[in-house]
Amino acid sequence: MSEVINQLDELLRTMTPTLHDGVYYFATLKHDDELPFANIIASIREEEGVSVVVSEQTVADYGLQAQFQCAWISLTVHSDLAAVGLTAAFASALGQVGISCNVVAGNYHDHIFVPYDKAALAMQTLQALQQQTQSCQ
Repeated sequence: MSEVINQLDELLRTMTPTLHDGVYYFATLKHDDELPFANIIASIREEEGVSVVVSEQTVADYGLQAQFQCAWISLTVHSDLAAVGLTAAFASALGQVGISCNVVAGNYHDHIFVPYDKAALAMQTLQALQQQTQSCQ
């Protein structure tokens, strides 16, 4: 198991963004919809239903109404959930190049969902942020 990191400079220096293969979608499950847990990448219950992130194949297999086509990037650093500034730093870097990001924090890693057609630019931007931080050491 990796060590939990909470210092911003170390988080940025070691974040190592990784792009997952495939196309992903945000969709909303209605209260009576059923979807196997194994098909859900991320979820949160909202008043309107359960918002989920699922693969393109899951959207097709279950006839879900997809609302946002995206690429999934994981930061492989074991980030502390109480760490301050990581989300702001990468969201700002992505925002400066016109890329929106939707963030899901897991117990071990941060996961960033960006518009699918901007995945390559998002990866370049995150890698540049990481390299910039490394060169400041």
